[in-house]
Amino acid sequence: MTTLTESNLAASHPPAADTPTESAVKKTFSIEEIHQLLPHRYPFALVDRIIDFVPEKMAVGIKNVTFNEPHFQGHFPNRPVMPGVLIVEAMAQVGGVVLTQMADDIQDGLFMFAGIDKVRFRRPVVPGDQLVMTVELLSIKARRFGKMQGRAEVDGKLVCEGELMFALVN
Repeated sequence: MTTLTESNLAASHPPAADTPTESAVKKTFSIEEIHQLLPHRYPFALVDRIIDFVPEKMAVGIKNVTFNEPHFQGHFPNRPVMPGVLIVEAMAQVGGVVLTQMADDIQDGLFMFAGIDKVRFRRPVVPGDQLVMTVELLSIKARRFGKMQGRAEVDGKLVCEGELMFALVN
């Protein structure tokens, strides 16, 4: 519902013709849409949905962790724990959505890890958990290198955080 103040504001300050309105900006992405943006497939597609997205700034993605995932057979047989490298990879894939959606600032190619700094694991992620990952763009250099801050939580509790660096490869 629009308030009178919002209606008056919209009428007196219409959006610029080449600037999308906030409501026109896509805020969520389904698994099908993520697969159109990222090359990852089973068993390395680690983002089930993007639940919040701010162009050229950040994205929040979720990964539903299930016992049926192949890494739980050996990590660990009697106490399944999601490997930390997969948590970091899942955060990177959320960051990949941000990078692939940058308007004309980024050339065609594939973003790959160029570095991982200050990564810390705070608690284990186990089957039944929903991993919520927030990734914020810190910088882009020469339209080929990116740096992001990632944070992963389960039930509002921090499980992993760190800086992720990317390079565009052809």
